[in-house]
Amino acid sequence: MNRCIRRGAAFCALLLVALLVNAVRVQVLDAGAFAANPANRRILLARYHQPRGDILAGGRRITGSRRTGGPLRYARTYADGPLYAPVTGFASQIYGATLLEGTEDPLLAGTDPGLDAMPLWHEITRVQQRGGDVHTTIDPAAQRAAAEGLAGRKGAVAALDPATGRILALVSSPSYDPAALAGTGPAVKAAWSRLTTDQDQPMLDRAIRQTYPPGSTFKVVTAAAALESGLVKDPRARTDSPDPYRLPGTAVSLTNEGPGCVDASVYDAFRISCNTVFAKLGADLGPRGMVDQAERFGFNDTRLRIPTAVAPSHVDERMGLDQVAQSSIGQFDTTATPLQMAMVAAAVGNGGRLMRPYLVDKVTNYSGLTVAATSPRLLDQAVSRRTAGQLQQLMEAVVSRGTGGNAAIAGAVVGGKTGTAQHGLANIGTPYAWFISYAKPRASALASVAVAVVVEDAEALRADISGGGNAAPVARAVMRAVLDAQPGQAGQPGQPVPGGPQRMFGPPAGPTPPGPDPSGPASPEPLSPGPARPGPGPGPDYGRTFGRGSGRPGAPAFSRPSGN
Repeated sequence: MNRCIRRGAAFCALLLVALLVNAVRVQVLDAGAFAANPANRRILLARYHQPRGDILAGGRRITGSRRTGGPLRYARTYADGPLYAPVTGFASQIYGATLLEGTEDPLLAGTDPGLDAMPLWHEITRVQQRGGDVHTTIDPAAQRAAAEGLAGRKGAVAALDPATGRILALVSSPSYDPAALAGTGPAVKAAWSRLTTDQDQPMLDRAIRQTYPPGSTFKVVTAAAALESGLVKDPRARTDSPDPYRLPGTAVSLTNEGPGCVDASVYDAFRISCNTVFAKLGADLGPRGMVDQAERFGFNDTRLRIPTAVAPSHVDERMGLDQVAQSSIGQFDTTATPLQMAMVAAAVGNGGRLMRPYLVDKVTNYSGLTVAATSPRLLDQAVSRRTAGQLQQLMEAVVSRGTGGNAAIAGAVVGGKTGTAQHGLANIGTPYAWFISYAKPRASALASVAVAVVVEDAEALRADISGGGNAAPVARAVMRAVLDAQPGQAGQPGQPVPGGPQRMFGPPAGPTPPGPDPSGPASPEPLSPGPARPGPGPGPDYGRTFGRGSGRPGAPAFSRPSGN
C-alpha cells in the first residue's frame, strides 16, 4: 500500500514539474513570440490600457493621449500633427504604428525592460511600466520654417547639425494629421481609405523614404571624387572639356544651357553648373571611382536607421562610361533621398567628417530620469580636410556669385549647390528643383546647419524651374531659423541673423552679392538631361513595426548615462 502511495505521489510530482516547466516555457521562453503575434489581442489591449509616453521636440510634447471610453482605453493625440507627422508617424489601434511611434513603441508603451530598474526581473514578470518619453533632435523653428517654405508644394526638406549628425528638421509635403488614424470608429477607417488612395501620397515620408534623381547637386560628389583622386589638382585650372560633349561610345551629345563651359575650370563649371565638364570628369574617373566616393558620403547604405529605416540612395557600379557620365550629373540610375543629400552638404561643411544622422536625442522614464542617450558617431571620413576646404570654396561661390544667390544670408557664410533633375518617361515630368547647402557664422570654421530641399511640383513654366529659384529660398529660411538660435555668432551679438521672414522669397538681405566672374555669367540652373529614371523609395510603412530601433544594425548608439 505504501509503495502504491509513493508511486502515485512521485507521478503527481512529475506532473507538477511538467506543468511548471510548461509554464516557464510559455511565460518566459516563448513570451516574446506570443507578444509579437499579431493575432494576440491581449497585447493590443495592454498597449492601450494606459496613456502612452510622449514624443517631444524642443522640450515640448507633440503627442498626448485621450480617454476613449472603450476596451482600448486610450487613443493618441497630436499637437501640430501635419507638421510633425514625418517625424512621429502614427499610432493606431487598427493599423499599427509607423516611424517613431513604431520603432520606439516598447518605450512609449512601457514594455521596454530598460524602463525598469531591474531589467532581468522585468523580462521574467513582464509587468508593464508607465510609458517613457522620446526626446527628438528636431528644432521646432527649423521644422516650421521648412514647412512654411514649401507652402503646400509637393516636396521635402531635411536639415542636420553637421558636427553631431542631429536631425534638425524632417518635412514632407503634402502631409496629414496622424490623429485621424487614432481610434477605432468608422471615421478612422474612412480616413485610412482616403489617405491610402490619395495620389499625392500624404503618408509617404519623402524626406527619408523617397528617392529622386539629384540632378546637379550630385556634382558635389563628382567634384569630391575628382579632387580626392588627383584627377583635378587645381580647381581653378582650365579643363579639357568640349561643349557639346559626346557621351563615350554613343552618338549622343551633351550640351549646356548657358555659355562659358568650354574648357571651364572646375571652379567656374561648378559655379555656373556646366553639365559637360562634370560628365567628362565622371567618365574619366570611371564607375569604380565614382561609386567609391559616393559610398563614402553614404550612398548604397542599406543599413542606415535614424532609428526609422531610410531608403537607400543609389549609385550603380555596373555602368558603361556613357552611363557614368550621366550619373555624374545626377541622372541615369543615380537616386538620393533628401536626407542623403543633406548628409553630403553636412560632410563638406564639417571638414569632410560625415556624422551618423540620428533623430532620438534621449529617452526618459515616467519619472523624467534619462535611461538612454544617443552619442554622436562618425559614419565616415567622406573626404580629406583639404578637399573639404576646396569644396567649400566651390559651394560658397555658387551662393555669392553663381546660381544659388537666393540662399545668401547677410552676416553668415553660406555654401550651396543648385540642381534641376528631369524624370519620367521621355523626361516629360515636371523637373525636380533641388538645393543643398550649409551655413556657418563667419567666426566659425565649421558649419552650424546643412539642408537639402527638393520641390517636385514647382509652380513655374518648365523653362523657369530651377533649384536656385524654387528650392534655395526654402533652404535659406531653414538655415536662418537655426542661426537665429545662436546669438552672438551671426550678425550683431545677441541678435538674430539679419533679414526678416517677409523676405523669404525675395533677394538676399543686405548688400547685393558680387556679380559673375568675367569667365562667364551665372545662368539659371540648367536641366540635367536624361534619360532619367526616378527611383521610388519604399512607400509608407503601413504595417505594425514594433520594436526598439536602437537595437537594429546601423542605428545610432544609445548609451546609458551614469546619472540623470
